[in-house]
Amino acid sequence: MTSPIQNKVNTIFIHVTDLKRSVKWYSELLGQSYDLSTVSRPVYNIPVNQEVGITLDAGPESVRKTIGELDYPLFNFHTEDIDQAYQYIRQLDYDVASEITRFEDFSFFTVRDPDRNVIMVCTG
Repeated sequence: MTSPIQNKVNTIFIHVTDLKRSVKWYSELLGQSYDLSTVSRPVYNIPVNQEVGITLDAGPESVRKTIGELDYPLFNFHTEDIDQAYQYIRQLDYDVASEITRFEDFSFFTVRDPDRNVIMVCTG
């Protein structure tokens, strides 16, 4: 039987408790401009340069989300220069969850967003 579900990721949902705080954090992480006066619940779509979208989801005003803290990354952002990316994160004073780990063909570190979600930044 052929599946009607495509082998394609459409959007990554990142559940957040404070939408404006998260828009600021992710926009600065990605070096994007933002206007907090235009941000309103329940969601904000982060502009990305590929098919997979990123949606910050705080839910409707009447819902208070409880975010569970995980010790592993939800997903990763790519970088060509792990050291430059790490220095950028440090300049933003973001919460580094793990220092740079280096392999022959791959390097990464992790950072926590305002809701304590772990995001990986990696070269592969």
